[in-house]
Amino acid sequence: MTEGAPDLVRICREARIVSETHDESAEDALPAVLTLPLDAWHREHGARMVEFAGYMMPVQYEGIIAEHLWTRENAGLFDVSHMGQLVVSVEGDDQSAVEAALEALLPADLSILKVGRIRYSLLLDEHGGILDDLMVTRWKNGFFVVVNGATKWDDIAHLRENLPDDITLTHRDEHGLLALQGPKAAKALSSLGLTPVLDGGEPVEELSFMQAGIYSWNGIELGVSRSGYSGEDGYEISVPYEGIVDFATALAAHEDVKPIGLGARDSLRLEAGLPLYGHDLSPETDPVSANLTFALSKRRREQGGFMGSDHVLQALADGPATLRIGLKLDGRQAAREGAEVYAGDVKVGTVCSGGFAPSLGHPIAMAYVDAAHTADGTALFIDVRGKKLPATVVSMPFHPTRYYRKGAPK
Repeated sequence: MTEGAPDLVRICREARIVSETHDESAEDALPAVLTLPLDAWHREHGARMVEFAGYMMPVQYEGIIAEHLWTRENAGLFDVSHMGQLVVSVEGDDQSAVEAALEALLPADLSILKVGRIRYSLLLDEHGGILDDLMVTRWKNGFFVVVNGATKWDDIAHLRENLPDDITLTHRDEHGLLALQGPKAAKALSSLGLTPVLDGGEPVEELSFMQAGIYSWNGIELGVSRSGYSGEDGYEISVPYEGIVDFATALAAHEDVKPIGLGARDSLRLEAGLPLYGHDLSPETDPVSANLTFALSKRRREQGGFMGSDHVLQALADGPATLRIGLKLDGRQAAREGAEVYAGDVKVGTVCSGGFAPSLGHPIAMAYVDAAHTADGTALFIDVRGKKLPATVVSMPFHPTRYYRKGAPK
């Protein structure tokens, strides 16, 4: 729901969401297009602003290719404050009710998720269609869930409709979200002197991939996770509005950090083979056809019990009719979303994301293709304005990922 303020306010109220602001008059005054807490900061740094997911957001600063390559070699600072930050909790020390409630909706095994650990998961409908993909982190007082900006109001309504009444869903609407991505991200973030808040908390540079912690910076509490959407090492940082300008300024002052826009974020995630909701994922796709079966935990595959599980487990047993795959294109011309994929003269699929890969020097694409044509090395064609471009099925990610895992060889 990104069309305008009335829909946003209606869903928020109907879903009975607990908001950090609790200010209904502020909700009534919401404009049709929202601004990020760093809107003026982006403009001061030369950003070209565009509307995305109902927000004005920076698409680029000095150029998409330059920003893409900078992130691969240094550290890029992304503003992703349009995303939804939700806390799912229940009163009291026993959080098992929250775990059970979320497991009824998500195919993740939350019972084995330790405090401070993160899982990638999927919000599914009753037919196993994908409503959103998300990140869920366990804390002692519940679960922290980050959802996509374009779907967050629908996600909130869906969660509230399907969670038991004793479960509290809090929208952290007074927190922005920054992503710091690239091989020098840890160096840059650790230079700010963040200190762990919780006893036994690790230095921020010692967090492992898919691990989170709570930190203090200049008297402000930050939620920091080591994850991201670029295929590089990096962090996502939840920052209260009152400190976000100072924090972003401090990060951008580091010699290895530059602000990066949506354009490079898209090309980076494409090289990493990561799907974008609304393009590669939708209610018409399921976890099996989307090639996201890793998000179906072993126990959940065996026991089911999550929304849409009958359909998903049947698809898992039967195998997908179509599958999201990677394609390497010859030449320099890119194929975009909606382009048709052919095996000879027979249409076998459709591109869902595509573009030029700056790190690789050639175009790439992701497509949903008939299962019989998805083996690595399969030669296909993509129709781009009547011209059939040769393409080859390749494994994803297209560009090697460089996440930080403790004990892994460097």
